[in-house]
Amino acid sequence: MVTQLSQIGWFIRSLRIQMRFGTLSRAPLRLLRLELQGDVVECEWMARPPDPWDADLPRAIGEHNASLQALEDALAVRELLFYLLPGVDGAIFRVYRPSTHDHPELIITGTVTREEPNVKVLSLAMRAKLCGFRFWLDEGILGKLQPEKCPVLS
Repeated sequence: MVTQLSQIGWFIRSLRIQMRFGTLSRAPLRLLRLELQGDVVECEWMARPPDPWDADLPRAIGEHNASLQALEDALAVRELLFYLLPGVDGAIFRVYRPSTHDHPELIITGTVTREEPNVKVLSLAMRAKLCGFRFWLDEGILGKLQPEKCPVLS
């Protein structure tokens, strides 16, 4: 148990350091919840908002960049989690973004495993789908998903 706590600590510290800045948004990734249940981890975070430098661009461009950043972050968190927590075989991810309502919007979810997909593809969205992430893209912008059983939304 001490080893698991130490590994979780390394994961949280590494997440804060490595995910402090994104490639398309300088905002930090905000971890909402991390729960270890045997060999499965549940992890929830708030997606980075559009970068302030995108403010002068059409709104759709900023939202597109934020969507790409959220997909990149999901793949990076998956990789970091399985690298730093060798006893974990699966993870349940939920990614939210702030909304104008009281509750954040669920934009990415997924049950992922340690196994890497055998297919190499260039499309970021397809790589995320092959890893087990579930999301809806409309003209390159992540759409709101219907919450299933989301503790943050309850």
